[in-house]
Amino acid sequence: MRKTSQVIFAIVCVIHLGGAVALADNWPAWRGPTADGQCRETDLPTTWSADENVRWKTALPGPGNSTPIVWEDRVFLTQAMQQGKQRSLICLDRRDGKILWQQTIDFAATEPTHNTNPYCSASPVTDGERVVVSHGSAGLFCYDLAGNELWRRDLGPCHHIWGNAASPVIWGELVFLNFGPGERTFLMAVDKQTGKDVWRAEEPGGKLGDKGNSEWIGSWSTPVLARFASREELILSWPGAMKSYQPRTGELLWKCEGLFKDQAADKLVYTTPLVTQDVIVAMGGFTGAWIGLKPPVELPSASQVDITSTHRLWRHPTSPQRIGSGVVLGEHVYMVNEPGTAQCIEAKTGKILWTNRLTSSTWASLVHADGHLYITSLDGESVVFRPNLEKLDVVARNKIPERTLASIAISNGDLFLRTYNHLWCLRKAERK
Repeated sequence: MRKTSQVIFAIVCVIHLGGAVALADNWPAWRGPTADGQCRETDLPTTWSADENVRWKTALPGPGNSTPIVWEDRVFLTQAMQQGKQRSLICLDRRDGKILWQQTIDFAATEPTHNTNPYCSASPVTDGERVVVSHGSAGLFCYDLAGNELWRRDLGPCHHIWGNAASPVIWGELVFLNFGPGERTFLMAVDKQTGKDVWRAEEPGGKLGDKGNSEWIGSWSTPVLARFASREELILSWPGAMKSYQPRTGELLWKCEGLFKDQAADKLVYTTPLVTQDVIVAMGGFTGAWIGLKPPVELPSASQVDITSTHRLWRHPTSPQRIGSGVVLGEHVYMVNEPGTAQCIEAKTGKILWTNRLTSSTWASLVHADGHLYITSLDGESVVFRPNLEKLDVVARNKIPERTLASIAISNGDLFLRTYNHLWCLRKAERK
């Protein structure tokens, strides 16, 4: 189980850094209140079906991969329609699932993606006053909680054969976004009040091939904020390396290499970094490498930002396909890979303690709450299992037979599950 000190650190860290969370019962961003797939919720359902423990369900106008976010009595969800020609932010009443408002952007230009990655795959983010959403090539938008547009930014085309999915992050007065992948790739910060650029950190992107197709290179990773001692860092996984930035200025603080070899097939990163005080784990995508490093106690000099040889703890040169992100509990990583295999891994050594078949193919990220881990497969099977260092310990298998690529969100006793057909709110029937 996760150490109490680590839980307290995670919660205090987000609050101290000026993040969106102040209440434990909100899920204000992708990966939740502490940006690591964990929350302090208790008394949650572990069993459900299309007829059991369903508080409400709301029909959606089309498929989508984005995970909803929740702030108090409102649920926010991104949604594409008309094959991406319309891109929306939808606000629903969390009590009954009724749509309160919907802001839709028309986008007539062509933007490539894959049929498994519908447009609007990025989750929105909120600080309780505003909601920020990335619509890829259609731009970055900010609304108040009543749906009034506060600002918008045209960031130019986002061009990759597999589309985009990185979610924005709010921190204090800044909004961070991993823009890409594609030829134009950068990590940026904009002013939360105005949307104006504060800084950009450019990153080499994939070139266009002779036939107009992008190379298989790119990062769909969402940046993570962390505090080490008295300093703040913004950490992101890129193809080939994990990098840390000064969040106020964009200055590169350090980098750790080893996330791919040289083959085109492994120059992909989908997962978000797993960050603790003792170790940071980054996992590549299709056949890609994965690494663990010890965060530096003192920052290296500007001429020695590469800490690979001094701080990298371990490296596996290859892996299964990994799309969703894992969670760290105590000194162990729990991970569910895209083929549906679950793993328990020692965070400091990279040693795999066990690997077992859990479910069918999944794109979702793990969620941990009240001593249980939750994951949903593409065919709508949600598996609940306990953290266990010795074996896979399944508690329940629950089936809602609708295609599902999003992760579960948790807020105030409710589980929110976004399928291609509905947004489901799941709750214990006896809970008021």
